[in-house]
Amino acid sequence: MVHGGAWRLGDKEMGRVVDNKVARWVPRGIAFASINYRMQPKAPPLEQARDVAKALATIQQDAEKLGIDRSNIVLMGHSAGAHLIALLAARPDLQDEAGTRPWRGTVLLDSGALDVPAVMEGRHPRLYDRAFGSDPAAWLAASPHQQLNQATAPLLAVCSSRRANACRQAEAFVAKARGLDTSAEVLRLDKTHAEINAQLGEDTGYTAEVERHLGNWSAAFGKRLR
Repeated sequence: MVHGGAWRLGDKEMGRVVDNKVARWVPRGIAFASINYRMQPKAPPLEQARDVAKALATIQQDAEKLGIDRSNIVLMGHSAGAHLIALLAARPDLQDEAGTRPWRGTVLLDSGALDVPAVMEGRHPRLYDRAFGSDPAAWLAASPHQQLNQATAPLLAVCSSRRANACRQAEAFVAKARGLDTSAEVLRLDKTHAEINAQLGEDTGYTAEVERHLGNWSAAFGKRLR
């Protein structure tokens, strides 16, 4: 789990990041790892994605010691964290650099930055200027949509129907992924940006839909979720 916070804030221990997900999944035998990464201004988004890749590689390398199945790891992130895992999925060079192994699937929780150039070229909140700067080359390097050029692990893009731009980007990203032979779907929810994070694990209908995808990606997940 990769927390959000506009690439500048947030922490792996925040209740809305951890509590309901742990309460739902850990009793079912599913390990839950929540990670931190360097914040801006110390590290731009591309470096933050490298931090996420290193954390994933460490978990995979230590799987036996941790008592987990390295073949059944799912990446999940909210907001800025969703952008970072989408970027990692789209850039095999970052995976190779960190020494990660393939993972089972990717769950994007309401990213608003899957197509960074489109965001930066349109009307946008100032937080995106702080995150991505003014260099179009940097926008491209940190943009999951533009960097996605090969099949990835299956992905689910959850988006708030109250944030039209987030759902437009999710739909375009999923469409491109499907065109590259990736199993990918969008889940539109009538929830706020914050609720999509905090209520996963608590809202039974929403949680069951996410779990359906996890079960489709892995029979081992499906058995534990039943």
